[in-house]
Amino acid sequence: MGFKENLRSQLDYSGLLIKELAALSGLKKKTIDSYMRKDGPTPSVEAAISIAKALNVSVEYLVTGNDPVKEMPLASLPKDIQEITFESIKLNAKDRNVILSLARLLNNR
Repeated sequence: MGFKENLRSQLDYSGLLIKELAALSGLKKKTIDSYMRKDGPTPSVEAAISIAKALNVSVEYLVTGNDPVKEMPLASLPKDIQEITFESIKLNAKDRNVILSLARLLNNR
């Protein structure tokens, strides 16, 4: 899959509308619409970075569909991240979403 397909997939996954992505990324809705058209342009590096940050994914994921950070084996991660992961597994879905929202908020400040 390419950028357009990965962008659509990530938008569907995140539940964001294109206009919401535009607001989060600082791009115009019509610009993002153009990236999603079959014959549309490929975004500039700056635009791809803005979109990736707004969607909380890597540019590599949007371009290739692969995210090396998400594919890292748990054992290769720092101990505190392993502990956070193990504790998160014990939480119900609602509480995990709260933790995820908090992590994203902290990451974007």
